[in-house]
Amino acid sequence: LFLLVCRLKSSISFLTRPDRPNLAYHKLKGRNPGVIFLPGLNSNMNGQKAMALEDFCNSLGHAFIRFDYTGCGSSDGKFEDCTVGKWRKDVLSVLDELTDGPQILVGSSLGGWLMLHAAIARPDKVAALVGVAVAADYLVTTFKKLPIEAQKEIEEKGEWKFPTKHNEEGYYSLTYDLIREAENHCVLNSPIPITCPIRLIHGMKDDDVPWQISMQVADRVLSKDVDVILRKTGQHRMSEKEDTKLLVNTVDDLIDKLATLA
Repeated sequence: LFLLVCRLKSSISFLTRPDRPNLAYHKLKGRNPGVIFLPGLNSNMNGQKAMALEDFCNSLGHAFIRFDYTGCGSSDGKFEDCTVGKWRKDVLSVLDELTDGPQILVGSSLGGWLMLHAAIARPDKVAALVGVAVAADYLVTTFKKLPIEAQKEIEEKGEWKFPTKHNEEGYYSLTYDLIREAENHCVLNSPIPITCPIRLIHGMKDDDVPWQISMQVADRVLSKDVDVILRKTGQHRMSEKEDTKLLVNTVDDLIDKLATLA
């Protein structure tokens, strides 16, 4: 355990930005395509999927970056001040400031929504996408499914206690402003202008984000090279040993594919 703690602590760097909070990240140097891991809502860069991908890229000699969004993990800023738009800018900062050449983005849950935005904004840099339980538009669609009275109450209070099994409180405290702002970033209402290879992995036992969202993303993107991989027993975090293996193998295949295309 001590070694692991050392490994997590010793290697954090900070991307300083003049007008925004500093972002904590860890970068492995290596060859392209590089791999960037985008964590989920209220998650951080030290999760199982991020570490498994780092070990894999390390063994292959490929570049790898994992990082924390503003207000999350070791990055600066307050979670309650955050919006999907700010997190989107975090992803673009990492792409623009910390990488050269083609990158494969691996996005988990909220990170899967953000990777779509990054691919739209930086088509020349984002060479492929891997989504794990992609939560495209999810905060907005979930909010809109609430009874009108509940929506009004959240608007008046300014806070939404978003139910989750992933912390002790049983909810994430989200601001009403975050929900309002997130509406500007919905992607499923029209064709999504992404043409790179896309792999979407989703567990059919996901109680947080329904697997049908991955199907909608597959349907909406302009890319023809799209595979959806459904795991019958997979849960939201997809962190069983077999799930991690699938994720690593999927990234491995894409690295091969991009090498052939190049």
